[in-house]
Amino acid sequence: MFHPRRTLRALLPPLVAGLTLTALPAPAATAASTLTNAGFESGGTGTATPAGWSESGDTHASYTEAGGRDGGHRLAHWSASAYRVETHQRLTGLAAGDYRLTAWVRSGGGQNAAYLALRGCGGAEQRTSLPVSDSGWLRIVVPVTVAGGRCTVAVVSDANAGNWINVDDLTFERGTAGLAVKGADISSLPKSEDRGGIYRTASGTVADPLAVLRSAGMNYARLKVWVDPADGYNDKAHVLALAKRVKARGMKLLVDFHYSDAWADPGKQTKPAAWAGHGYEQLRKDVYDHTHDVLDALKAQGTTADMVQVGNEINGGMLWNEGSTSNWAQLAGLLNSGYTAAKAVSPSTSVALHLAEGGDLDGTRWWFDQAVSHGVRFDVIGLSYYGYWHGTLHDVQTTLDDTAARYGKPVFVAETAYPFRLDSEDALENIIDREDELVPGYPATPAGQARWMNDVASIVEAVPGGRGLGVFHWEATWTARDGNGWDPADPSSGNGWENQALFDYDDRALPAMEWFGRR
Repeated sequence: MFHPRRTLRALLPPLVAGLTLTALPAPAATAASTLTNAGFESGGTGTATPAGWSESGDTHASYTEAGGRDGGHRLAHWSASAYRVETHQRLTGLAAGDYRLTAWVRSGGGQNAAYLALRGCGGAEQRTSLPVSDSGWLRIVVPVTVAGGRCTVAVVSDANAGNWINVDDLTFERGTAGLAVKGADISSLPKSEDRGGIYRTASGTVADPLAVLRSAGMNYARLKVWVDPADGYNDKAHVLALAKRVKARGMKLLVDFHYSDAWADPGKQTKPAAWAGHGYEQLRKDVYDHTHDVLDALKAQGTTADMVQVGNEINGGMLWNEGSTSNWAQLAGLLNSGYTAAKAVSPSTSVALHLAEGGDLDGTRWWFDQAVSHGVRFDVIGLSYYGYWHGTLHDVQTTLDDTAARYGKPVFVAETAYPFRLDSEDALENIIDREDELVPGYPATPAGQARWMNDVASIVEAVPGGRGLGVFHWEATWTARDGNGWDPADPSSGNGWENQALFDYDDRALPAMEWFGRR
């Protein structure tokens, strides 16, 4: 991934959540094994304590109002003054085992905390925070293992004046949730270290960055491969060396083939110089040979790739012009050459196809409909999603849900990131460096970056059917070091991304790493 500055899509203004209502005495909740009034329809608008639910705290801030996701009403938390309120319901008579709470939510953001919780279920409390979405409804899930027959479902707000949330259409049923992939792209690391880059724990101790990431919970590393890069990095030899470090830490490996000597993305898919004069049939052989060569060498040293991307952000195809989407028959042949090579080395290695524009439902459908109709083989679908370029969280949830269902494949966010500050550490202007470029509700702070990563993970976790595979943060270790800029042909080029890495300008691990440790 590497993009020039993009224009933000304007987001809808926040909707008014409602007016403060005088709280009525809470009726005694009737415990049952299924949720009562899960859509908040009983009682209509203005019910201070929804039927079947109980409240605690600043109870005036919890009530029903018109405007449900599916039916006519929803739960709202709002007050003109700071408040902390909880709306909860206790379930009993539950058989032991795994359960999953699903809910549709909206939030204007700004709270100290706003989350769904499952507690008193026989183990540790489980929570999922409400992502910021002031227009479209988002689905989130909370998994729990029940022992002892009881579990309390809670909607909690610890909020400032004027903050609001909406919750609707909850279900509590048997099932599990979680992410198999909690990863990061660390392709920049070898060059950074060779240029003197160091990495520290959050407390400031110098450490192996892979050890820091792994201790936070990272379980998958993504490494890009260029064919003959100008600076010699991100080539076969460097990928082999870094793969040894990744596997030694007990992490899995995703190999991202760009089929280029430098960045490949929707705006450029330039053939490697060594393949420049090759026609389509020779390019099919080139793709097969290169893919097989790198993956076979990884296997031979005991670091077999667990997943492979055949191409990087190939919305317009790859190896232009022969592999352009203007000639799908040829693009399909090139993609299948990569698939065949990967499976020849290791049949258990998953093969992913990767597009950018993760919030573009129509574009994603068009591309994969074409791929399927042309017989392209693949196991997994990856989408890049940067909230300041690719639409709202609602947009990406819609795309992920539809893609998983339409093609029957697991989906993952192959790239995402967010700034923890806006200023640059080096001389190059950062790609995202203005307040008006940020996603509303997510400030460019360490806390804002952490919230973004957790909320994107929550969206992927909620993909129906357990098809949400996971998330990769893009370029966790690309800190500012002289000589490790964006252009492999220019050692004086700067880094426009250091404010979105997972190590700060003092080289310390940032709080955003906490998302690796989620379930």
